[in-house]
Amino acid sequence: MDGRSPEGRSPRQPLAQGAPGGFPGRPPTEVSDRPVLPGPAPVAATPARPVPASRLAAGDLPGTPDVAVGGGAGRPRICVLAPTPLLVVEIASPHEDSGRAPEHTDIHLHPGGQGLWVARMAVSLGADVTVCGPFGGELGPAVAQMLSSDRLTIHAVTYNGGNGAYVYDLRGEDREIVSHMPPAALNRHELDDLYGTLLVDALDSDVLVVTGAEPSSVVPSSFFGRIIRDLRSAGKPVVADLSGNAARVAAKAGPSVLKMSHEEVRAAGLTEDAEPASLLAVAREMVAGGVEAMVVSRAQDPALIVTADGSRRAVGPVVTPLDHRGAGDSMTAGIAVGIGRGLDIYGAVRLGAAAGALNVTRRGLGTGRRDQIERFAERITIEEMA
Repeated sequence: MDGRSPEGRSPRQPLAQGAPGGFPGRPPTEVSDRPVLPGPAPVAATPARPVPASRLAAGDLPGTPDVAVGGGAGRPRICVLAPTPLLVVEIASPHEDSGRAPEHTDIHLHPGGQGLWVARMAVSLGADVTVCGPFGGELGPAVAQMLSSDRLTIHAVTYNGGNGAYVYDLRGEDREIVSHMPPAALNRHELDDLYGTLLVDALDSDVLVVTGAEPSSVVPSSFFGRIIRDLRSAGKPVVADLSGNAARVAAKAGPSVLKMSHEEVRAAGLTEDAEPASLLAVAREMVAGGVEAMVVSRAQDPALIVTADGSRRAVGPVVTPLDHRGAGDSMTAGIAVGIGRGLDIYGAVRLGAAAGALNVTRRGLGTGRRDQIERFAERITIEEMA
């Protein structure tokens, strides 16, 4: 993106690099409850967790509750693009001291997918979160209903192809995929509905988080570039967590933050190895091409942060992982919430690094406690690199 603002739109605001204060000219936003547009009658929840008497926003999927979340002073409003919400089924053994027979297992059902994991962590960090995504088929309404207990607002678009699912066996040393039902590609009408829903909601938010599709064939890469370009032209911060060709296209659109793992950088063919020098070279090229800040997560090693004013790394305590999956998505959520709070990029990465580190110490992707994450963030330091 060349930085020029289309007529009628405010110019894009640069990402703060130094002192706390976040985005110049944009104080922390006071978030208030938004009215819900009239629509179909709400779906009753289970008696244990009644759904508030809300209605669907216009155009939302019939049978999917629009779960309202009230905001408060200084509470950032985060919009998350979730192109492929999934149903996750997990088979687990009871703990060793449960006294249950060995052949007995625990069966767990969870809403999943990168976008939903990011959204759940953002809620844990105190943000007012909306999720825009396709929900349909047999599984989509069930996934959306399960999200009602996660204090999320769901803006669903109709999806004739239907959402996908994973079945995992957790009884071994690592999770094993028992079965996978991939979702179908969105047709052109569904893509148009998703784009319009996302654009309008993101313009009402403090930060847009763009997450990828799995498999990538569900949504074309150009979709991500368009939404990033439109939001940045309107002066809205965008945090993109993408891989493959979608990451390449997003980088050209100039997101506020592009976050990739070292494995994703290699898989995209951007470098032949994962040495810090090679990763830094890729990140500097991305920043020179229009990305304001690039963050490269490296599993247990310090994450790298590259901006126009230099290269740094986020160093913190090393923890023993219970489940390594979900750290990157939690980090993305923390970065987005930090930016929404008005932190500079380094303060936002500290919050994100803490969220990612603590997520791997617990069961449940995209989960954590705000008080623990914020205290742990105090132990994350940002060090300059040559």
